[in-house]
Amino acid sequence: MQTLTHEIAAAAARLVVEEGLDYGAAKRRAQKQLGVPPRTALPDNDLLENEVRAYISVFCADTQPVELRALRELALQWMERLAEFRPHLTGPVWRGTATRLSDVTLQLFCDDPKSAEIALLDQRVDFEVRQVQGFTGRSVDSLTVWAPSPALGEAVPVHLSIYDHDDLRGALKPGSDGQAPRGDATALRSRMAQEEVAP
Repeated sequence: MQTLTHEIAAAAARLVVEEGLDYGAAKRRAQKQLGVPPRTALPDNDLLENEVRAYISVFCADTQPVELRALRELALQWMERLAEFRPHLTGPVWRGTATRLSDVTLQLFCDDPKSAEIALLDQRVDFEVRQVQGFTGRSVDSLTVWAPSPALGEAVPVHLSIYDHDDLRGALKPGSDGQAPRGDATALRSRMAQEEVAP
């Protein structure tokens, strides 16, 4: 059973990297592609993350670091632009597993939930609004902006999830792996600097 779970994780990792699927969708598609029984235990996100990193190191070592840096630079631009809303980066761009197919996900911690929308309207930025499952367990508004990335030569979806200011305290707790699940602009710059000097 453990071997099967690893097989699903490896197949899902390829879908995450090659098709830009999120972890949940990739696991379900991999399960279907492999023809395993519906009740088969799916890999947890930590195992899938490890498989994604392994896949990138084997198949994308030449291109992924450049693409990741471009996405992080784009994230920083929007974090600076929306600094008043205490933006934090999360997802694969923060964790370092993003490729050019990955979206940028920023979490904004606002005193007034409509203030970010008003700011975007004031800046004449077009955006789409939808509801997503937030890290607090409840649904939150997510504003999607298509932001041009000169380095990638294309527009990238930047998702701005709207949280209450009070949610920020819980957001800074380490995840189950002991790592920070998100970071502000200072933390992102520090992470980028460390990875530049790493062998």
